[in-house]
Amino acid sequence: MKKGSSIFAILLIAIFAILLGELLVAKAVICDIQELRPCTEAIIKSQPPSPICCTKLKEQQPCICGFIEDPKLKPYIKFTPQAKKVFKTCGVPLPNCSNVFNKKW
Repeated sequence: MKKGSSIFAILLIAIFAILLGELLVAKAVICDIQELRPCTEAIIKSQPPSPICCTKLKEQQPCICGFIEDPKLKPYIKFTPQAKKVFKTCGVPLPNCSNVFNKKW
């Protein structure tokens, strides 16, 4: 009877490990600056961010520093007061990278 319980416990642990691995993979973010296009109007025209903008900003938040540090993207990324306002309105914390958010634009 003990052998059956041990096998069941090992099987249960294996299933748990597989499910946990799938959860971690599902949470991985694919960094794509194009995903932030819904936020363009809010940043450029000082309009309130749309729900889709906030959703995309939350999804891409772990990628922001990478976008800023990418030499190809850096010339196009400007963190104006309006951009900071969009982050705040969406409830997305400003990333702490290269002190970019402390610069005056």
